[in-house]
Amino acid sequence: MGAARSLQAAIRTIPDFPEPGIQFKDITPLLADPVLLEAAVGCLAEPYVGQGIDKVVGIESRGFILGSMLALRLGAGFVPVRKKGKLPHKTIRAAYGLEYGSDVIEMHVDALTLGERVLIHDDVIATGGTAAACFDLVSQVGATVVGYSFLIELSLLNGRVKLPDGVAFNALLEA
Repeated sequence: MGAARSLQAAIRTIPDFPEPGIQFKDITPLLADPVLLEAAVGCLAEPYVGQGIDKVVGIESRGFILGSMLALRLGAGFVPVRKKGKLPHKTIRAAYGLEYGSDVIEMHVDALTLGERVLIHDDVIATGGTAAACFDLVSQVGATVVGYSFLIELSLLNGRVKLPDGVAFNALLEA
């Protein structure tokens, strides 16, 4: 069985979580298996090795798990992007739309510097709103997004259309 098939087999779908109609992708079985975890991190890093990534920006909260490991693999720093009010220092923010309203994400104002090369990572891309807002945060400080990294793309939701053209996109699995 190839790496992608093994990773896919370890992800379970939880129907109606956290609310009716949502098919939640539970990655905890993958995280619990050291062989699969290593394979996931290696596959996520592969397209960006040698690309001069300075920082990996991980989106709250599951993006922190693989994102920090991805940063280590790439020899880069890690920057958390969190929901409004969760970071202790001065922040910048970006709003994004949801099916049922809007939300805000924040990043420390000094987390990135002008010209740094950034990889944005999250576990899943669904509608693309959070990932697009993260691009806005990175752009506000003058850093450059060189790629997006996702473990899973929910392709029916077509979230990648909200992301800017010309930025590398890598999703290991499709659901």
